[in-house]
Amino acid sequence: MGDINLISALKWRYATKKMNGNQIPQEQLENILEAVHLAPSSFGLAPFTVVVVKDPAIKAALLPHCYNQPQITGSSALLVFAPWKNITVQHVDEYMAEIASTRGIPVETLAEFSGMLKGKVSNTPAADLHTWAAKQAYIALGFGLVAAALEKIDSTPMEGFNPAGVDEVLGLDKKGLASACILALGYRNAENDYLANATKVRRSKAEFFIQ
Repeated sequence: MGDINLISALKWRYATKKMNGNQIPQEQLENILEAVHLAPSSFGLAPFTVVVVKDPAIKAALLPHCYNQPQITGSSALLVFAPWKNITVQHVDEYMAEIASTRGIPVETLAEFSGMLKGKVSNTPAADLHTWAAKQAYIALGFGLVAAALEKIDSTPMEGFNPAGVDEVLGLDKKGLASACILALGYRNAENDYLANATKVRRSKAEFFIQ
């Protein structure tokens, strides 16, 4: 990423409406995926999965379920953020085992943390847990947006799609997943994107912040 300035990168990025189909270098895609992977989540559980779609045929199948938005097929890759539909104590046990293995500590030392997380999972309605999981996915989406900007890769965060259709194309339901948001990655088609050279508009800082 070099010494690219964060604020300059964020001023450069915009929600790209049309992409030119050119492919992102794999190294840059991996950097963006790593940033998504490193995103924080509640308890560190990260109760969602990210499906990376690069196959043109799959993107074409997704297109009608995404209201024919051209970023779907014009992108180099789509990241589909899919929260887990059911979060269980088994997930917690697997997470505790991963922590113990990664940090080289006995899993028994995590008993208090494990009990707290299992309490949340056991005492929260499934629908609320799914909403909670989706919120964690959106944090990771934000990290992907920033990482893409630093890599000078264009991106579009997308909620405008039919989740049931997307889930069917990607077989998410069988995996216990449900799509929440999509991040299209690629390069802007500046000549045909009406927003490519538009001035970024935000509320004034005086209105936006209370200090």
